[in-house]
Amino acid sequence: MGELVSLADHRREHEREARDDGARATLVVAFDLASPFTYLTAERADRLPDDLDWRPVLIPGMGWSADRHARRVAEARAAALRLPLVWPELHASRGRGAMRAAAYAAEEERGGAFVLAAARLAFCGGFDLDDPDVLIEAAAAANLRLDGCLAAVSDPGRDVAMLETGRRLVGQGLDRLPGMVVGRRTFSGEDRLVEAVAAARADAWDLRRRALGR
Repeated sequence: MGELVSLADHRREHEREARDDGARATLVVAFDLASPFTYLTAERADRLPDDLDWRPVLIPGMGWSADRHARRVAEARAAALRLPLVWPELHASRGRGAMRAAAYAAEEERGGAFVLAAARLAFCGGFDLDDPDVLIEAAAAANLRLDGCLAAVSDPGRDVAMLETGRRLVGQGLDRLPGMVVGRRTFSGEDRLVEAVAAARADAWDLRRRALGR
């Protein structure tokens, strides 16, 4: 009986490792917090069981343009998704501090929670993400250490990493933010979220099958 129990335990451990391997089929979301499409993506992702790896990126020439046409497009998309959308009073601000805070949140594995909280404050509450008090509220909602978050906000060195990540993803084919990356495949735009999630799930299933030797 002891040997049988050992074999059963071994199989359970093997299956657990296979599940862990599947979790490594990561779906990365590259985003700019100034964009309302990041907010729409975060709201949609919050309804999914999948874990997404949120990564702030700086890509010159690909930032959000708050002109009248762009706003109309965003408002139409929000209406189609039945999500509220309001505009922050100072939406011309670029939210660089918020992006640094988002990078810190990603390091602490709280990226998704921070993006959702910050995006809701901006595009449901109309608050300016350049306001430190607003960032503190987002950090608290995401269970982030406030001292670490505030230190990140004032650290321009974080911009270099976000620029480098942006350049790499552009080279991989990303041409619109937010964008999703699964392995070497890119899915540009909030409207491709479902497609990206399906690709990540398919990759995870393949990893599980290989790990189990099937």
